[in-house]
Amino acid sequence: MTKQEKIAAIVKRVSKKPAPSDPEESLFDSGYLDSFALTDMVTELEQEFGLNIPDADLSPRRFESIARIEQYLDTHAM
Repeated sequence: MTKQEKIAAIVKRVSKKPAPSDPEESLFDSGYLDSFALTDMVTELEQEFGLNIPDADLSPRRFESIARIEQYLDTHAM
């Protein structure tokens, strides 16, 4: 399973909707996530990828899309 597929699976679990097919699609503007679901998703990302995401990074824009999440993980991986 690719990193993008793992992220999409987390988005699907948290939003209880099929993940968007376009990795650039806004997860917030399209209704997949809201600010409350962001913390749930970040917790799952931390568990799946074995990292600690600091509270200072909990900005919806940082986790706007599957592609942005992948970029974040690539630059913050341990």
